[in-house]
Amino acid sequence: MALAKDYDSVMGRSNEIMKKALGLDYNDFESGSVAFDYEALMKSTGYTLDEIAKIQSEHAVGNTPLIELRNLSALSRKYAKPGYGARIFAKDEAANASGSFKARRAACAVAHAKKLGYKGVIAATSGNYGAAVASQAAMQGLKCIIVQECYDSHGVGQPEIVEKARKCEAYGAEVVQLTVGPELFYSFLSILEDTGYFNASLYSPFGIAGVETLGYEIATQCRERIGKDPEMVVCTNAGGGMMTGTARGLIKAGAVDTKLVSASIDLSGLSMASDEAFNKKSCTTGHTGFGVPYATDPDHSDVPRSAARPLRYMDRYVTVKQGDVMYITEALAQLEGIERGPAGNTAVAAAFALAQELPEDAVIVVSETEYTGAGKHIQPQMAFARENGIEIKFGDPDKEDKPGVNLVLPKDPSYLRIQEADIKHFRQSLIKKSCKKRGVTNPTAEDLQFLADETKTDIEFVKNTLGL
Repeated sequence: MALAKDYDSVMGRSNEIMKKALGLDYNDFESGSVAFDYEALMKSTGYTLDEIAKIQSEHAVGNTPLIELRNLSALSRKYAKPGYGARIFAKDEAANASGSFKARRAACAVAHAKKLGYKGVIAATSGNYGAAVASQAAMQGLKCIIVQECYDSHGVGQPEIVEKARKCEAYGAEVVQLTVGPELFYSFLSILEDTGYFNASLYSPFGIAGVETLGYEIATQCRERIGKDPEMVVCTNAGGGMMTGTARGLIKAGAVDTKLVSASIDLSGLSMASDEAFNKKSCTTGHTGFGVPYATDPDHSDVPRSAARPLRYMDRYVTVKQGDVMYITEALAQLEGIERGPAGNTAVAAAFALAQELPEDAVIVVSETEYTGAGKHIQPQMAFARENGIEIKFGDPDKEDKPGVNLVLPKDPSYLRIQEADIKHFRQSLIKKSCKKRGVTNPTAEDLQFLADETKTDIEFVKNTLGL
């Protein structure tokens, strides 16, 4: 008998669909309360760091260059107090097959799908991950479907997202393009059920384990180049996988004193679920519309428990403005001769300002660069912004930026600044949401320790947050 395919029926079968599509039963890690065994979930991949590195090396992924951005460092130093202005390096992840760090996640997930005998893989993503999965599926001989939230209700798509669809199709993937709204997860589940393909989720342990090699390489390359670990690593933050995997890799390399900073574009007040607001943003990834919700509620993803849990690892969360990212993209190209896309440049913009806090002999590493292409260039993005009524001007982004209204480019490099996000508030929000979601008013000792680990705090902080 055919299964009912209405929205409620499909959503009601989500756990069953996910179990079949991942070959993984998340119930094995649950406590029955707030806590779950995160480290056991990560170990469930069955792969060591060396085995993942081997998979990646066999599929044109990993061991990417660490590039010193000497000219940007020198420019940043001009605005620092005497003796300050750290050396800025960037891990050039554009060198991976498909052109972004997401290839690390995809190589691991697709290899595992092939090992388990799946005929194809599916991913729900509007970003670089779709191209990464499509590339790895082509390389490893599997079919691929990418489900993409692409258009508003008028059929108008973001240039960057449309560009990524073309890249997926170039690798031979089928791309299912949807309008913004709740149909994404429903369609994703329905296609998973109909095809029996593997869920190559961004948030599975296979995907996050794939990023651990990035953090490990940062530590080992810094030791080889400069004889020490970096003082700071800056990760662009959206769904949290970059921060989580990079941090875990640094820890496995023994770089436990490196400070970890998340950076997102400030899109405060611009709802990501709004049809009207969908095309009002000028950057489609690495912004607070994803970064904050996924940091404070990581389990609202396409798996029962997300392996991307950034608040476990980050020491600071900073934001930059859309105009800052556009400006630093041009600066990177014209001062360093490196043309790269906006997602990685979010962290470059933050690093430019953060470097001024550190002494000249300190090292700050931007964890990624990404490829750039037709729709990912700042020119079509700014042209698209104008078409949607966004004012573009030079000025002071800190004072004048209004997401959805304007795009303010810094009038000179001294206006490239960061804003400190309230990470304490985010930690408190995660704790409260976790208990509310599970209906827990009297958390166990295991719950309290889990929440302390989740927020990189302690049990006393958790108790105070919950008023216990």
